[in-house]
Amino acid sequence: MSKPTVLLTGATGFLGSYLLEALLRNGHKVAILKRSTSNLWRIKHLIDQVTSYDVDMQPLEVAFEQQHIDVVIHTACHYGRNGSSTSEIVETNLVFGLKILETAVNHKVTTFINTDSLLPRNLNTYSLSKKQLVDWLKQHSSKIQVINLKLEHMYGPKDDSTKFIASLVTQLKENAPEIKLTSGVQRRDFIYIDDVVSAFLIVLKKSKDLPEFSEFEVGTGESTEIKTFVENLKWVFEKLYGKTTTQLNFGAIPYREGEIMEFKVDNQALRQLGWNSQVLLQQGLEHSLKESL
Repeated sequence: MSKPTVLLTGATGFLGSYLLEALLRNGHKVAILKRSTSNLWRIKHLIDQVTSYDVDMQPLEVAFEQQHIDVVIHTACHYGRNGSSTSEIVETNLVFGLKILETAVNHKVTTFINTDSLLPRNLNTYSLSKKQLVDWLKQHSSKIQVINLKLEHMYGPKDDSTKFIASLVTQLKENAPEIKLTSGVQRRDFIYIDDVVSAFLIVLKKSKDLPEFSEFEVGTGESTEIKTFVENLKWVFEKLYGKTTTQLNFGAIPYREGEIMEFKVDNQALRQLGWNSQVLLQQGLEHSLKESL
């Protein structure tokens, strides 16, 4: 029996690139949506194995008309960094997602797997726009099966350099005099990228057993203080590459407005499908640093 054909959005991004590799490795035919200006550095070794469509150059419908799409996996998003406008964030996170959803429904796609966040709905423009898309996905779930994956703090090699962990690694690599941090008592569930990908693969595999709308929280189930995480990161860095003079200045900056002090991930539903996180924190840090430097 052939594997379902997948349309993947966000394939050039951090999560999307790992998903693309895993889908191809598992025998899926994959089509991707990207922009003509997208940087392909993460997937240049895979691009000849997929059919790609430039959404800024051709109608979205073309991909669905040319490929028999069984499943959409939607990972494309806009985090809202670097002074992006509300309309830009909403255009990517809500409007683009809605267009894909409508087109998928019109072309009788079976399943829509969405990438969501565990952030509270009204924390910021990013989280609100993500939750608004989920509202629409729920409304359409009588027409297309929806599986919504709510991710906690994923990390790993090839992450966006503007994100927290990648930024820390860059500063350690450059031997910055100090890294200014909050006091770091916030707790996060740090999950390695391979474990996130395996969550997507298992819900894809088990989709026929799931209801028309289902949600899963994706995390290890264990939270770690940010201070502990950063100290471990520096320790692993020094273990691999030698002593650094960079000082970790905890308490140098205030918490962000609306800072959440602890995330608790309930991964029980995901575990009932047979999923388990495999990568321990120190292993994940070592993998990240070995690949990043």
